[in-house]
Amino acid sequence: MLPYKSIEAAAAQLGRNLTYAETLWFNYSAEKSDGVLACHNILFVCLIFSVVPLPFVFIQLLRSPFFEKHKIQPKIQTPAAEIFNCYKDVMLNLLFVVGPLQLVSYPSVKAVGIHTGLPLPSVGEIAAQLLVYFVVEDYTTYWMHRFLHCKWGYEKIHKVHHHYTSPIAFAAPYLHWAEILILGIASFLGPAMVPGHVVTFWLWFVLRQMEALETHSGYALHSTFPLLSISS
Repeated sequence: MLPYKSIEAAAAQLGRNLTYAETLWFNYSAEKSDGVLACHNILFVCLIFSVVPLPFVFIQLLRSPFFEKHKIQPKIQTPAAEIFNCYKDVMLNLLFVVGPLQLVSYPSVKAVGIHTGLPLPSVGEIAAQLLVYFVVEDYTTYWMHRFLHCKWGYEKIHKVHHHYTSPIAFAAPYLHWAEILILGIASFLGPAMVPGHVVTFWLWFVLRQMEALETHSGYALHSTFPLLSISS
């Protein structure tokens, strides 16, 4: 919760007028606790995993020749009913595993120094922190993924993720609960090392999940639509 009674008080503390973005942030967050703001990630994750995969699903169901030539497994088509079942299972996982995890992990978010106050970070600061987050997460996830593909890790945990042998975007978060915890550590490690504003924290999780969805979409669209891949 912001420690200011009014925009004027915030401006006096900063020694300048608030920017337009900071005014919007003040109006939205002034009466919300830090815990409530941090847990917005639950809403963002559910929204991203519900909306972002839809274009890829429509492309698959339409079977347009233009997009089919970019399909990684062109001879395999996942039925619409199976795609819907995947989405349903993923949403249950997000609500009953990721949601509670976000709630119980809030003390860690607070402890590492992720903050909600003013001023808001600059674009350059956000970009630099996101760069660190992506590098740290990519390196950490690589080794965790190697572990999950060893005999014990695969049989006990990771084989759940490979339930769908043909990639579909909705299957990106189709994971064993233990793998959600493991990959959650990799995603949180960067913000823990270089903590920033909660808006950067939100943006990081949104971009990371969008990258995962594109990677699992089943289409190699990088050369045709390079902006569809954050990592390309």
